[in-house]
Parts: sequence; structure tokens; C-alpha cells
Amino acid sequence: MLISLVLIGFFGGLITGISPCILPVLPVILLSGGAQGAKGEGEKAPSRLHPYLVVGGLVLSFTTFTLIGSTLLNLLNLAQDAIRWAGVILLALIGIAMIIPKVMEIIERPFARFQSAGGGKTPSNGFLLGLVLGTAYVPCAGPVLAAVSVAGSTGKIGADTVALAVSFGLGTAIPLLAFALAGRGITERLKAFRTRQKGIRIAAGAMMILLSVALVTDLPAAVQRALPDYTASLQAKTDEALAATRRVPEGRGACVDGADHLADCGTVPELTGIKAWFNTPGEQPLTAADREGKVHLYDFWAYSCINCQRSIPGIEKLHETYRDSGLQVVGIHSPEYAFEKEVDNVRAGAEKLGITYPVAVDSDLATWTAFDNHYWPAHYLVDATGQLRQVKFGEGGEETTEKLVRELLTQANPSVALPEPVFTEADNAPDVSAARSPETYLGSDRAQYFAGGVLKPGSGTFSFPAEQKESGFSLDGAWNVEGQKINPDGAPGKLRLSWKGKHVYLVASGEGNVTWKDGGQEKSIHISGTPNTNELVSLAEPSSGQLELTVDPGVSLYSFTFG
Repeated sequence: MLISLVLIGFFGGLITGISPCILPVLPVILLSGGAQGAKGEGEKAPSRLHPYLVVGGLVLSFTTFTLIGSTLLNLLNLAQDAIRWAGVILLALIGIAMIIPKVMEIIERPFARFQSAGGGKTPSNGFLLGLVLGTAYVPCAGPVLAAVSVAGSTGKIGADTVALAVSFGLGTAIPLLAFALAGRGITERLKAFRTRQKGIRIAAGAMMILLSVALVTDLPAAVQRALPDYTASLQAKTDEALAATRRVPEGRGACVDGADHLADCGTVPELTGIKAWFNTPGEQPLTAADREGKVHLYDFWAYSCINCQRSIPGIEKLHETYRDSGLQVVGIHSPEYAFEKEVDNVRAGAEKLGITYPVAVDSDLATWTAFDNHYWPAHYLVDATGQLRQVKFGEGGEETTEKLVRELLTQANPSVALPEPVFTEADNAPDVSAARSPETYLGSDRAQYFAGGVLKPGSGTFSFPAEQKESGFSLDGAWNVEGQKINPDGAPGKLRLSWKGKHVYLVASGEGNVTWKDGGQEKSIHISGTPNTNELVSLAEPSSGQLELTVDPGVSLYSFTFG
């Protein structure tokens, strides 16, 4: 397992090192290498180790502060954004020092052991620059970095977390070092660079000062939002590998990331450990009365997370469109870095992003932990009874989210008059939910589509009715009925489902087989483990029909959903 985590961390870092996330520090790495790699009249060339020192210092400080920065700040009773502000200020100071070498000589004295041999007036110590860059470096939160930063923030650091952090740092170091060496190589080969050492050093210093100002004004984030994430598919593969090492929460297996249909994934956890609320009346917590009977969309986000910044406009549009129809959007701000724990920073970040829906500040990651969440952004769609119905991790999927929101709002209030969809292309498009059967629960708590009358909890013997209306189910044989599920009692049982749509999905758990006929062909699937979604029918065009399932007694059935 540990070897797998090391490989996952390494490749996660490698991908991050070539992603748009490194753009803020890339010009500094290139130019600082150039400034330190060129030789002008009367100046000695510094050590060729300089690029290695810059990257080594960056990776060391970033990894260290990601793991233990929050704990260290708590012990020193300092604000959680103290390290980043110190880094930004020192970055500007180093920029000034590169323009004025006397200043560099003063601030480098504690790091003299890293100074190049051979002396010379040109400052050559890149280790200090790397350390400072590491405190201000805020890359996008991929799955590996998310796991490391959450463990560091909550103090739950084990061997697996350290392995991920170190391997991630090493993976990131490789492309960063390649960029630094490329910058030095360019300056060594071009005559204009070789003869203008002082000018290049001044340009590098100016770039660092500009970067420090840009970090204060969040300019890098604006640039990153405008660029497509060309490493998204690679990050997704890393995410899948890391997710395979985790235990799936009980009942959550029925919810497939980004599914275009509703599922039944159990009761949603309560919001807990919230430090502050805003965008609520009097900045008070939302009460049970405020939330009663509403469909909820919980959005886990962090204000420096580029992926979150890209997804928030869509969440805001859903809030504005459906808040009067029964949708309650709640942004749960769970920090990726220590400086994001400060409530004032979160408030300012939300204002910049134009968020008007309620925000719960989850600085200690208590709600994040209760949801067993692992992603920024992450969307949890909850029905009016408090049941989790769909999850979406990462950007995109606004049309699907809106479609499912509309379904849940209609289920909560069949007479609701919904506004026109905002994420579909055709204003007069037919309601796609009308072309398929509604989600069909099989447990007694919500078995409204049972064809045999009222389905009551307990063991009983059933028979198929002579006729069965469209979009309903019936049972045959001995079955045990519980609030959220049913299972055959002692021997295989039969279930008949009338359906319409293009897809039929079954949520089931346990151990055994489910067999049915589809177009005259007998099919079977093996069910194993916690509740998960299984596709029974997949068609290119909408249709309708009946399925008769034979279910082994070790299998529990929860619901049918349709696409």
C-alpha cells in the first residue's frame, strides 16, 4: 500500500509541475536562473548548483508548511495566514535585494553555508529564494495535495501522509528543475544575456516584486481561471488511483460521481464545527426551520482553489434561479491551506467571486470530515427529506446538476412552477424527466410506486398482480421489507418493473446474483459489497417495457433510477 501511495504522490506532483498551477512561480524560476547563471564583466559566475538550490528550497518549504504549518502557527498563537504573508513580503524584499546587491548580502548571511565557493560580488544563494517561494506557492489542489493538506490541517499525519507529501514534492521538483535549468541554459548560450548580467538580475528582481504584488491582488488566480486545465484528464486518473485506496462510506456507493440520475445514498450528515456564517440574516447559522422542506446543494470550496473559482459562477446562477422555488445552496468553505482558515480572508474571497448564497466557514474541516469529502470543489445534492441523492466532484456538469435539481424540486412540491432552465440550449425543449420513469424506491419508507397497494415493513409473501401500470413495481414470492431496502426471504424472489426511458439502473448491495431478460436475452449481474449502482438497460433512444428480475436471497435492493 505504501509503495502505491508513493507512486501516486510522485505522479500527482509530476502532473502538477506541468499544469497551469505553476505559472505564478515559473517566470521567477526562469529569470532567477538567468540572473544567477550569466556572467558579466568583473563578476564571477556563481555555483552551477543554483537552480537545484532554488527548486530544493521551494519543495522543502512548501512540503513542510503544508504538513505542519497550521499546527506550528497554532503553537505560536499566530494567525493562520502569517506564513503566506511573510513569504509575500520576503519575496518582495528578495526582489529589491536582487536589484541592490548590498541588500542581498545582508539577508543571505544566515544562509552563508549554501553560498557558492569562489566568492564574488554577485549573490548566488538560491536556497533562500526557494524557501520563500515555497511559502507563497499555492498550486491547484489535485487529489494528492488535497489529502496532504487536509491531514496537515487536522493534525492527522501518519506514514501514508508523509509518503504522499514527500513523493508529491519530488514529483513537482522534476519539471520545476527542468524549467530552472532551461532558464540557465538560455542565458549561457545567448550573447546578449552573457554580457548583460546586471540587467538580467534587475529584471529578475523586478519580476519578484511584481509577483509579490500579484499574489496580494490575486492576479495569478484570474490568469489561471482564464486558462483551460490541460492536465485535467491526467489528474482524474491520479484521483481514481488514490480513491481506490480509500474506504467508501456506508451507503455512499450508490452515488456515482457526476451521474445523470438520482440515487439513494443515505442520510446526509449535519453541518458541524462551523466557525462563522455569512450571507445569512444577521450572519447567524441557518436553523432547522430555515432548511426544512428544501432541496439542498452543498458546495465544498476554498477561495484560492482555481477549480472552485471556475465552478462558482454556475452554482451562483442555480441559486439565483431556484432559490424562490425551494433550493437552498450552502457553500461550505473548507480550507486547503492554513491562510484560508481566517474568516476575514474567506469573506473577502467570497465577495471577489460574487457569492451571494449562504457560506459556512468550516475552518477546522469538521464538516468536511463528517461528509468524508476529499475534493475541491465537491457538490452534494440533497432532497427535501435530507437524503443524499447525487454527488459531483470537480468542475463542470452544470446541465446535469440543474436537471436533477429540477427533479427534486418537483418531487418536493409537484405544483411548483419552475423557471426556464438556464443551462440548456433550447428554451422550448421538452421536460426530459417526463420521458422516463421517476426514481422508484423499494423500501417501505418511500415505496410510492408499489403496484400491490401499501408496502409494509416485515416479512411477507407476495404475488404479481394481473395488470401493472406504467412506472411501477410488484413482487412475487417471500420478501423481507425494511424502511430503505427489500431482500428475498430464504429463497430467490421475483420483482417486476414497468419502466420508460433510455437507461434503467438498480441500486443493490449484499452478495448474490440478479437475473433478468432484456429483449429476450437473459442477463445476469453479480452483486457484492456495499450499495452500488448497476445498469440493467441501455438504449440509444427512449423506450418502455417490463423487466422481471430474479434475485438471490443474499441481495438487498434499494431503488431503481432512470435515464
